[in-house]
Amino acid sequence: MTVRSRWLLPLFALLLAAGCSVAPSKPETGRFVQKELVLDGALHRYQVFVPSREAGGRHPPVILFLHGSGERGDDNQRQTEVGLGTHVRQHLADFPAIVVFPQASQGQSWSGATARMALAELQASVREFNGDDDRIALTGISRGGYGVYELALMEPRLFAALVPVCGGITQPAIKEPLQVEGVAKAPDPFAAAAARLQHLPVWAFHGARDDVVTPDQSRHMVEALRKIGGNVRYTEFADAGHNAWDPAYATPDLWMWLFAQER
Repeated sequence: MTVRSRWLLPLFALLLAAGCSVAPSKPETGRFVQKELVLDGALHRYQVFVPSREAGGRHPPVILFLHGSGERGDDNQRQTEVGLGTHVRQHLADFPAIVVFPQASQGQSWSGATARMALAELQASVREFNGDDDRIALTGISRGGYGVYELALMEPRLFAALVPVCGGITQPAIKEPLQVEGVAKAPDPFAAAAARLQHLPVWAFHGARDDVVTPDQSRHMVEALRKIGGNVRYTEFADAGHNAWDPAYATPDLWMWLFAQER
């Protein structure tokens, strides 16, 4: 054996051993992606949670999440820090759905141009991330809970299911205007909304001690849907105030039910 061979063999063995000792790569997890969209000449920023391929498959279901009053602004961050975003961050590895997080500007509700913005961001996300357009769900909290009904009335054939959390239809006892514009002029706004949305599966959540949007808002809507044979579930948390979103999104049966819905 030559001197060169005697030198190369130990080096080869060392490299082989080093290769065998490399730690396995970490499992892939979902991720939050910052996006931009231009609509009617205005730039809007939003975020999208994209699940791992293992969790979501080739065509993941899609959820549009509408935040509440406190998350309005233009930082493109607050809308992911309260409500569904908190739950998703606790389940980065196994949450199976694309989640779209639009952000409304200060002083705006989920109606008119703001609603159209959210729908445009949803459609862009479905295309870009290969979402299943037969499994698009809509959920929101507080002002976003009102937005669930508003957007569903605007696009009643788009969604597979609705999950309004501490939402409502008519003006609650707060100073800032808040109502579902699509049925605001109806003699009975709850009955009008129910008649147009009766084909959609709905699971509503509310806190029994909510003094911001009182639970009668959800109770009236659920009653109106049940009266005409709607597919509706209702969970009222006896000890919860306005924050019904944390226990709602922590309900395991919600996700089993939601991901089973198809348009």
